[in-house]
Amino acid sequence: MKKLILGLFILGLTTPLFAQDPTELPEVVIVHNYKYLDATDNSELAIPVQNMQFTVSDFNVKTLDIYTEENDYYEVYFIIPEGKVLATYDNNSNLLKTAERYTDIKLPVKVRQAIARRFPNWNISKNIYLVHYYEPSDIRKLYKITLDNDKQRIRVKLDENGDFI
Repeated sequence: MKKLILGLFILGLTTPLFAQDPTELPEVVIVHNYKYLDATDNSELAIPVQNMQFTVSDFNVKTLDIYTEENDYYEVYFIIPEGKVLATYDNNSNLLKTAERYTDIKLPVKVRQAIARRFPNWNISKNIYLVHYYEPSDIRKLYKITLDNDKQRIRVKLDENGDFI
């Protein structure tokens, strides 16, 4: 019994000696264009849209092959299967404006609820999400939605709050 207690005591003293490893981790720097991300407020949007907007906000024009300090503006075109973004940057990689178009994405809750209230027996067959961002904080968001009910089809437009236009 004494040997067991003595063994556990020694084991208890030696374990903390190896617990602290002085390995230093590299510094992580995350840079986003928060003006753009706050303006677009993509928290409820589909994952591909969120990822695309993060990519647009983090893009550095200095990585382009055609970069020169003499150019004032750069237009960069981003494409994913769900959408397209045309972004304009200055020569310091500051995002000035975007024109975005996404098709058949998951709609935010406010938009889906507004459609369900106004058109209860209709199904959403297609949707297009348009975003126009202009520096510093002017942004326009629009949802163009096609609804089907048997053989009838209508198109409606809504803003990001679910208000019909």
